[in-house]
Amino acid sequence: MNAPQIRHRIAQNLAEVRERMAVAAVRSGRRPDEVLLVAVTKYVGVEVMEPLIDAGAAVLGESRPQQLWPKVEALAGRSIQWHIIGQLQRNKVRRTLPLVVMIHSGESLRHLQAVDRIAGELSLRPRVLLEVNTSGDATKHGFMPHELPQALPELAALSHVEVRGLMCMAGLETDAEAARRDFSALRELRDRLRGSCCDRVSLDELSMGMSGDYEVAIEEGATIVRVGSALFEGISW
Repeated sequence: MNAPQIRHRIAQNLAEVRERMAVAAVRSGRRPDEVLLVAVTKYVGVEVMEPLIDAGAAVLGESRPQQLWPKVEALAGRSIQWHIIGQLQRNKVRRTLPLVVMIHSGESLRHLQAVDRIAGELSLRPRVLLEVNTSGDATKHGFMPHELPQALPELAALSHVEVRGLMCMAGLETDAEAARRDFSALRELRDRLRGSCCDRVSLDELSMGMSGDYEVAIEEGATIVRVGSALFEGISW
């Protein structure tokens, strides 16, 4: 495909994803603007990301810090925000924190304490989501659901990060309807925990749903969806 064809197809894909998100939001009794699209760009280069930004994608997500760093530099000056949606190893926190507005993968109390300490040293206050392993998949990171009630007081003691909500990934080898169980479990956990939260921990955000299941995630209460491959469907370069 040539550059104009890529640009046109990406704009079409983005418009279709937004339309499907809007329909799912209305179907679940919410306004379309209550759900944020994070465009996941981990599989594409800057030359493909530029048309996506031009088409209106304002929030981009990367899974790996080492892929995030050069892309932030290459796209400096563009009106975009970055989220880190994958595992953020402690040895990569210091370089990553100044570049992102939200971390989706707060996977343990120890991890978040390290983020909090470094954020304080950098005079930053990142927003974080608590990753929860709702599927019970041994290959996934995150808090187990039963761990969160005990962890909340210690999370509330963190002074340099803002806990804004929960994140999960559906289990491996599941279709959209099977993923619904994991998404519903995260929403129900959030609803149970809200009553025991203190003022310094907010659980308003639910980050769940990717290209194959974001509509189901929205129906189950997602406020953030992480969509990648659906935005680049039909593109070859």
